[in-house]
Amino acid sequence: MYAQSSLEWENLLQSGNRIFIGSNAAVPNGLVNNLIDNAKNLHDIEVVHIFTMGENAWARKEHSDLFKINSLFISPGIRNAVADGYADYTPCFLSEIPELFREGILPLDAALVSLSPPDEYGYCSMGTSVDIVSAAIKSAPKVIAQINPNMPRTHGHSFIHISEVDAWMEIEEPIPELIPGEMDPITEKIAQYVAMLIEDGSTLQLGIGKIPDAVLKYLSNHRDLGVHTEMCSDGIIELMISGVINNRKKTFHQGKTVTTFCMGTQALYEFVDKNPHVEFYPSEHINCPANIARNDKMVSINSAIEVDLTGQVVADSVGYQFYSGIGGQVDFIRGSAMSKGGKPIIALPSTAKFGTISKIVPFITEGGGVVTSRGDVHYVVTEYGIATLRGKSIRERALELIQIAHPNFREQLLSEVRKHYWVPSYQKQKPLPVRELGPVELRNMDFGGAKYNMRPLHPADERLLQEFFYSHNKETLLMRYSHHPKQMSREKASALVAVDQSKDLALCIVKRNGPKEELEAVGRYYFIEQNNAAEAAFVVREIHQGKGMATALLDEMISVARQRDIATMNAYVRAENRPMLKVFESHHFRRMPSESPREVYLELDLTTDHKEQSGDDQLQTASVA
Repeated sequence: MYAQSSLEWENLLQSGNRIFIGSNAAVPNGLVNNLIDNAKNLHDIEVVHIFTMGENAWARKEHSDLFKINSLFISPGIRNAVADGYADYTPCFLSEIPELFREGILPLDAALVSLSPPDEYGYCSMGTSVDIVSAAIKSAPKVIAQINPNMPRTHGHSFIHISEVDAWMEIEEPIPELIPGEMDPITEKIAQYVAMLIEDGSTLQLGIGKIPDAVLKYLSNHRDLGVHTEMCSDGIIELMISGVINNRKKTFHQGKTVTTFCMGTQALYEFVDKNPHVEFYPSEHINCPANIARNDKMVSINSAIEVDLTGQVVADSVGYQFYSGIGGQVDFIRGSAMSKGGKPIIALPSTAKFGTISKIVPFITEGGGVVTSRGDVHYVVTEYGIATLRGKSIRERALELIQIAHPNFREQLLSEVRKHYWVPSYQKQKPLPVRELGPVELRNMDFGGAKYNMRPLHPADERLLQEFFYSHNKETLLMRYSHHPKQMSREKASALVAVDQSKDLALCIVKRNGPKEELEAVGRYYFIEQNNAAEAAFVVREIHQGKGMATALLDEMISVARQRDIATMNAYVRAENRPMLKVFESHHFRRMPSESPREVYLELDLTTDHKEQSGDDQLQTASVA
């Protein structure tokens, strides 16, 4: 072991060697620059690394005689080198990269890493990146270190004794910062939807980018969250200090936030420095799907470049142009899927290039590769809502994904689907109202701890509506339809869910249990153009009658109707359905003359503001005349 102002690289390396360069924010940029300046007669050194921050000087074309780059995850500083053909990309799961080193598939001759200064016991910390750095240090015959006084000392399996370092230089330089991007309305909306899928007591994994950062902003009202993640960013700081993230309910590494690396601002690096509540472990431990699954309610949140209508996820390339890498996405998607109550989530904007390209696509772009298979994906989220794919047929998946695509592309997507997969002619794709999804505030919210959301009916709800219909007793059917219908055919159900919601309105309240949804109530109105009026109707599952669901639906329906400048809303209710009459009358509907003594005709003037009050919907159904 020795330290010098400049290392004698010809005594440490030979031409044709394979070296590892440290990861993420722990890139030894000063050390690499020293190698470049003093390489002398060295040539054709293969450089292996994952994401690397900073200047990435070794990737400059003028150094292509000295270095041959093999990137296992492409960072912005390497992207042009890969695109121009003087750097290679090797796709691999982050959890499996250590085995490539250990088994000699990618044998290393040296590991160039950035470490903290040794403590009084002689131990240096790998600081912000343990990930695959740990395996590289253990596998390489030579460890060459940049000792950086600015590198934080992190807890966990992050230490190496100075005696294990073959050569080192003390070079002080700032730890590269990853400044969070400014939030935009699309990212904020996606984050809100993702946050709705996260239950109290969940353990989180968040990938890189604006969406994961934004999700953390919307978790301040959650409780007892934990973190088991490949990467952590600035968003964890406030949530840990406030106690939202306390890791109390974790079932693996309980009480600790665990990660393989962190990237963020100087505030994050100061937060993790000597912080015993955040522990860093190698990627083969954190990213192992079996270990991930040991956390109950494990939620993984990752992004994508595009998702096709069967659920295949492209995340490392734009067509033939490689953009990033597989990283830990598949590790965490699979681990979350195996977790008890786990939720693997892919979150992405619906469009790219200023809205000119849909990221929900009928088929994968030529040259693109599947990172996460259609069998692994449970949820896909865009700014237009949540698509639930687990257990869905190809046709149902396509309809779910079209529903969260940008409205400008939905008809085109449906047309493309019909070229390759069977979609019945009666299946239509219609626009949605402005409000796509939201939690419902109901009276008596103690329904076994269940959570309820209000959203529009979707074309993919055909089967849910059939199940809802066949759950009704005769009395409910009589109140809703004024007779006893015996069948809800596939065609009829499809017509009822494929609503032109820019004109009519069809809302529902759903109970979500993981990927399974159940319709609990449906409210709709039909627009009568000649009268500028809307005719309303409801039906509520019997076990929920009297709990305020019709009231919640009617509140929203009145709000949408007023936004659309509809003049009046009316309804026909059977005379014996007193609870439903009370719901309408509490919203200031007036009884008007009716042609049938068995029905009460009610009407609301939407041009006048009324103070709305809650009603009791003991038997919450209204029949259409």
